[in-house]
Amino acid sequence: MYNQKLFIGSHAPFWHNGSTITLKSYNIMLAALPAVLFGVIRYGVSALAVLAFSVSCAMFWEILMNYAMKREVSIGDGNAAVIGLIFAMMLPATAPWWFVLVGTFVAIVIGKQIFGGIGCNPFNPALIAMAVLTLSWKNYLNFDAALVNYDADFYMAYPLGALKHFGVSTSYNYSLSGLLMGQQAGAIGTTCGLALIIGGIYLILRGYIRWEIPVSFVMGVLITAWIFHAADPSKYASPMFQLLTGYTLFGAFFLATEDSSSPVNFVPMLIYGAMAGLMIVLIRNIGAYIDGTVFAILVLNLVNPLIDKIRPMAMGKGIEHA
Repeated sequence: MYNQKLFIGSHAPFWHNGSTITLKSYNIMLAALPAVLFGVIRYGVSALAVLAFSVSCAMFWEILMNYAMKREVSIGDGNAAVIGLIFAMMLPATAPWWFVLVGTFVAIVIGKQIFGGIGCNPFNPALIAMAVLTLSWKNYLNFDAALVNYDADFYMAYPLGALKHFGVSTSYNYSLSGLLMGQQAGAIGTTCGLALIIGGIYLILRGYIRWEIPVSFVMGVLITAWIFHAADPSKYASPMFQLLTGYTLFGAFFLATEDSSSPVNFVPMLIYGAMAGLMIVLIRNIGAYIDGTVFAILVLNLVNPLIDKIRPMAMGKGIEHA
């Protein structure tokens, strides 16, 4: 009988820098460490508990699915731990244990394993979890309560929440330097802009993420916010306020750059990042949600396969030669 080996092609190409998945996972966690430490110092033991429980649950769901689907145990590559950490960084320190448990289940089981595991997921697993929790139990995403409970001396309300409910005048209560240094209410690992920038630059310099997506993402936010602000300064916040609040910088470096849900070619990466930044500001300014980062990046994840097919026309193509 003729025995022929079949060529198996996998979804989503990757840009390879000679490293391994395990090493990349450890470096992502290392890059996130400054923002995580800031969150633990600011919010206390409860923040540490949320982080630890989220990482543990993500690894538990990963190994459970490995056995259930008869796959090789994959928790050693660190990807599940990274998903659990990224997810926890977007939560308030007051998140209850069941909230974290459900979120990690959605991220690992629905967002990753059902699609075939690492490299096959069309969406960022942590964002899938955050979208489900936001739509189902948004009252548990109370960032103001977390800071009141754990750091009353430095209390400043969640900036995007204050902006949505009380108008643009509240944005003038925050200094840009203060926002950069984390003087605002927010999620455990997303309030200190400086820490996120340091982590993002580290990943770019080490070659674990490409610069095109973060830079175009930031420029998309700044340019779109500037257009709104220039049109009506009394209604829309300044570009830098939009950049330094919410999940924006976290999205630029840690969410939009997830491998299998983002483009790998130069021009598509620029388009992908810029469109995500534009959509964030649109959702914040004219949409129903306070912070549009989660849904904006998920929408771009959805159209990523189409964006990644965009190619500039080669020089001379289409020209008839005599």
